[in-house]
Amino acid sequence: MPQSNESDTTTHSLTTQPALAIDPGKAKCGIAVVDSGLHTLQRNVVPISDLETELFQWVERFHPGVLLMGDGTGAQEFLKRIEAMNLPLSVQFVDEKHTSEEARARYVREVPPAGINRLIPRLLRYPETPYDDFVAVILAERWWNNHPLVDE
Repeated sequence: MPQSNESDTTTHSLTTQPALAIDPGKAKCGIAVVDSGLHTLQRNVVPISDLETELFQWVERFHPGVLLMGDGTGAQEFLKRIEAMNLPLSVQFVDEKHTSEEARARYVREVPPAGINRLIPRLLRYPETPYDDFVAVILAERWWNNHPLVDE
């Protein structure tokens, strides 16, 4: 399965195919599908035990053109797991630096607090649920921003 780094800014022909992004983890993963217009089509946090089933369902539903993974700790080991699934996608790594901080800020901005947490100022709030899916969205947005589309 071909793979490359985010620094590869060659043009591609994925104008109509979204990107499927994964924020790999040990117990759970954030996954997201983002199109070339940076629209999030779907995002979720899934336990590792459900990842393979979820990925196959998303590939069938969204027909992504590429699978993106964060390049952080454990990425190479996680790549082996992805390759064993034999998904019909090339895998590319995306720089994961500061994505957790960005995702936390986005979660706090986009997900309204519940109950008494509404009284806590936004800057002091901490996500009430895992936000790995927001990390996956950010990975896809970074990738799209670094890969110009081919004019058709």
